[in-house]
Amino acid sequence: MTKDWRYYTERGLAIVAALILFETLFYKFGGHPNSIALFTELGIEPWGRIGSGVVELIAGGLLLFRKVSFHGALMALGTMVGAIFSHLAVLGISYNDDGGGLFYRAVFVLTASALIIVLRKEDIQAFIKEIKDMEKNGLDQL
Repeated sequence: MTKDWRYYTERGLAIVAALILFETLFYKFGGHPNSIALFTELGIEPWGRIGSGVVELIAGGLLLFRKVSFHGALMALGTMVGAIFSHLAVLGISYNDDGGGLFYRAVFVLTASALIIVLRKEDIQAFIKEIKDMEKNGLDQL
């Protein structure tokens, strides 16, 4: 594999997105009052806070490994759609006078995840083909 601009762009986006996802885990898993207040306002405390933290932990971990980074990008993309929708519909862009920090981080992770998916489209197509081949040949290949 030759390492061209796509490789370095994908790796950079994946690492920064993973760091942003990991940054929030301290607040979610540690039960920080701001995190509890946010999820209480959404009406999904504590399970929404813990559940989204688990998904973000898995997505961030997958993003760090290039072979499965597109899986992490798909997970992060879905999670960030929910986060952005929550901000736009309920919380507002600037939550708790943070100047929109949480919202803009979610927008960055969403954008980075979408770009990772585009940059890795051949790998995603190969993965889909592999799944279809397994279905056609039976699940005994698992």
